[in-house]
Amino acid sequence: MDILIIGSGPAGISAALYAKRAGAEVTVLSRGSGALAKAEKIENYYGLAEPVSGAELEQNGIAGAKRLGVQFAEGEAVGLALNDDFTGLRVQTPVQAFEAKAVILAAGSTRLAPNIPGLKALEGKGVSYCAICDAFFYRKKTVAVLGEGEYALHEAEILQPHASKVLLFTNGKEPTAAVPEAFEVHTEKLAAVESETVNGMECVSGLRSEDGTVTPVQGVFVALGAAGSVDLARKIGAGVDNNRIVVDEQMATNVPGLYAAGDCAGGLLQVVKAAYEGALAGLAAAKYVRQNP
Repeated sequence: MDILIIGSGPAGISAALYAKRAGAEVTVLSRGSGALAKAEKIENYYGLAEPVSGAELEQNGIAGAKRLGVQFAEGEAVGLALNDDFTGLRVQTPVQAFEAKAVILAAGSTRLAPNIPGLKALEGKGVSYCAICDAFFYRKKTVAVLGEGEYALHEAEILQPHASKVLLFTNGKEPTAAVPEAFEVHTEKLAAVESETVNGMECVSGLRSEDGTVTPVQGVFVALGAAGSVDLARKIGAGVDNNRIVVDEQMATNVPGLYAAGDCAGGLLQVVKAAYEGALAGLAAAKYVRQNP
């Protein structure tokens, strides 16, 4: 396909509309309703004479995109990488992979991190949010993945060829994904991330459960819930600053063919801003596809 858009909110649908009208073949990948659907009513948007619920506005946007011929697929994006011949991008879901000449990240901005003492302080010192970025540094070490769903399982599978042992910690929740026997599952609630000083540097040494048991690990990878746009951007090496994807004036990242729009790009978290950035990204991605047949 020409363009794959991850997210069906205002940014994603606006990008789809503009890219489709520019002549591109467009597919939107979505897990379902997003933050917009939770808004009780919206009355500060141009063209609305009366307040409208976020769910209705979202549904109207999707219906308009379908009317133009935009294709929709349901699934959870868990990985983003270059394809095998480096001519495009591949988006991985738990059940299949999508390849496109360009990808637009518009799945909002989420970075879930449990309130576990020591976790934030040890970011970059053994705590990571990207397995594909940092797996190499944990060769022959024991690492833990925090999470219970498909995203956590995907991160664990990336770590498996490198680490000597991969543990899955669900922090009190039951796994929502079918976890292979290769991964040891811990469902107990966590009380803290332990650390030690090695060669003058503080680093992760273990996870302490609420019952006081300490499980030795040298790395902790956070993969709660579903991967947001920022998480996916990190996996392919796109620039991220203060939990927002770095883009230029055309919503392009530093990775050729990769664009981002909406809340994940930072700034005003409003529908009007997301729709504007989606339009820019859709037009820019369509132009990129034409110039790189």
